[in-house]
Order: sequence, then structure tokens, then C-alpha cells
Amino acid sequence: MGKQEKIVSMFNDIAGTYDVANRVLSMGIDKSWRNKACNLAFNFYGKKDIEKIVDVACGTGDMILFWKKVANENKINLQNIVGVDPSVGMMEVGKKKLPDVEFIEAGAAEMPLESDSADIISISYGIRNVVQRQEAFDEFARVLKKDGLVVISEFTKNKKEKLMDHVTDFYMNKILPVLGGIISKNKEAYTYLPNSIDEFLTTENLCKELKIAGLEPIHVKAFSMNISTLIIARKL
Repeated sequence: MGKQEKIVSMFNDIAGTYDVANRVLSMGIDKSWRNKACNLAFNFYGKKDIEKIVDVACGTGDMILFWKKVANENKINLQNIVGVDPSVGMMEVGKKKLPDVEFIEAGAAEMPLESDSADIISISYGIRNVVQRQEAFDEFARVLKKDGLVVISEFTKNKKEKLMDHVTDFYMNKILPVLGGIISKNKEAYTYLPNSIDEFLTTENLCKELKIAGLEPIHVKAFSMNISTLIIARKL
């Protein structure tokens, strides 16, 4: 089994408890991060009619709920939103929450979607699980309309300069695996998650990779003691 298959199989295993674990582990803060990402993206895009949003690595559909809610609040006519994920287990949970949404089983680097068809592509806390990352960015660029946006929220690796950075590090590496393991009965999965952040690249490298794909970062901001970073890039 290759690295990507292992990751997908792990998410299939923890799908049933993933939402609860996520809320507990992020102490609910991920809701405000997701809200900000949607609001900022709609502001940058500046259109009241949006044909299509594609949420990649959509998992159980958490981000799709936020796109719908924030579109509603901003009186944006969002015609269509699609979830894409290689984990069938995660999407089964998503379909129960969002029976009216189309979920497509696919990886980020190869999506069965038309070129120049999406206004916005989002990937929340999923890009570090994509093994073929540069190929995924190329694929995002293909599927996006000109001037379309990529919205990436991710736990990013930062230099440990302040006391709080070490506190965050301790939480991610020592407390998170135990808590996540108790909730999901799969400690291995929640040991993988912080390790995947430590092995993950910096914000600077992520921006470089986006530029190579023809996606120009227009907004980069870290939240909550640098735990989460939001990058919005525009297709040139």
C-alpha cells in the first residue's frame, strides 16, 4: 500500500468519530477559522453570483456547511457546491449531513471536473495529506476559471520562537494523539496528524508551489498563535 492509500484508509477508519474529535481537538476554534476563510474569499472574489465552489479533501463536509452559511449571510447566490475526497468513509458521513450536495470520490491531483469551471476551490486542513501536492495545484489551476480563487487553510510548520510556539507544539505532539486516540479509538491516526504537520512545509514553500502552478497568493495570514494559516491565491 502506497503512502496516499494508507492515508485514505486511515481516514476511512476514523470517519465516524472525526467531527467530534475535530471540534474537541481544535477547541472549537476551527469554526472561526473556517468562517474567516469563507468571508475573505467572497470579499476578494467580489461577485454576488457564484456558479460553482469545489471543496477538495472535503471529508465529512464541514467546509461545505460554512460555504453555504456564509454565502447566505452575504446574500450570495451560490448555484452549486461539490465535495471531492478519496475517502468514501468520510464522504458517507458528509452525505448524511448534506443530502443535496454532490460528493465525488477522487484525489486532489486528478479530479473529474471540467477545465475553467469553478469559481473557488477550497481545501481545509487537507493539503498536507496530498502526496502529489504540485500536481494538485496544477489541477486546481486547470479547473478554476480565470481570476478564480484557491482557498487553503492548513496547520503550518513555523519556527518555534516564542513560549506559546512550544506550548502549541506540546499540545499537538503530546496531548492531541492521546485525546484523538480516546475519541476515535485510533491513536495511530492522531499521531499521524501532528507528525504530518511537522513533516509539512512552510508557508513560504507553499506559496512558491502555488506560483509555479500559476496561482498568485493575494492573502496570507496566520491565526491563533500561528496554529492555522490561511492562503488565498488567484488564478492568473
